[in-house]
Amino acid sequence: MIIWITGANGFIGRHLVGVLADQGHAVHGIGHGAINEPERQRIGLGEWLNGEIDAANLNTLAGRSGLPSTIFHLAGGSSVGLSIAQPLEDFSRTVSSTARLLEWLRGSAPECRLIVASSAAVYGAHHAGAISEEAETQPMSPYGHHKLIMEQLCRSYAVSFNIRATIVRLFSIYGPSLRKQLLWDLCLRLGQGQRELVLGGTGNEHRDWIDVRDVVRLLARLAQGDSRHLKVLNGGSGIGTTVAEIARFVTTAWGGDINVRFSGLARAGDPFSLVADSQQLAALPFTWRIPVEQGIGQYVSWFKGQAP
Repeated sequence: MIIWITGANGFIGRHLVGVLADQGHAVHGIGHGAINEPERQRIGLGEWLNGEIDAANLNTLAGRSGLPSTIFHLAGGSSVGLSIAQPLEDFSRTVSSTARLLEWLRGSAPECRLIVASSAAVYGAHHAGAISEEAETQPMSPYGHHKLIMEQLCRSYAVSFNIRATIVRLFSIYGPSLRKQLLWDLCLRLGQGQRELVLGGTGNEHRDWIDVRDVVRLLARLAQGDSRHLKVLNGGSGIGTTVAEIARFVTTAWGGDINVRFSGLARAGDPFSLVADSQQLAALPFTWRIPVEQGIGQYVSWFKGQAP
């Protein structure tokens, strides 16, 4: 298959390129950032277009690679905090880019399957326990609102123009090469010699932590086809882990005498609990392979092998 990945130079994108290339697909990408020839060959990426997702650039990529049979749409805003600081920029990255991609598909590649990375942030704060795909969506941040608008655009094009879209609401992704968010911050501070860590919140916040290596297996699995024009899936394991437990996994893997405490102050835009109902994934079937404690131990090992 000819496969395109928007945001192929990002955290998830680079992992996904490798998996799909190993499966024998021709993988091409569009998004931001320069990737030189040796690096493209190393990760398995064919054509790479450094630029905005718009009709001109998509036509250029099609001229180089041929029309895609599947597009993984990973481009978009990736931070609650940045969406609060720069909401218009987040809107442009998530909503405007999706609208331009869908319109290009309608006119140029209407048979292409679109697999879209959304977020559990669309659910908001008013849920306890496992959240099903039918649960009410009440985003708390511009990031969550923009992901929900992106989903609604996909729904509109599926209903009106028969675009085939699969939306995956991904939960708390971590793994090798992640250079932001909680795990990166903890490891940076430990690497600086800190042995007294103060974190925001209460420590009792629950998240559904999923290793990026499992996430890209799931995305690749979804490329195998589905006849429905619109499908919405939770990308989560169904297992909730508290932030306090995550901090303990990190400090245990790091080693030494490390004390962690919590300020009790919640960050704006952060729900208390986000854990997936994973029944639809189990029915695919799909199984998560990497337990969170093991994955975090491997993340710490990866971090220690880097030069931050």
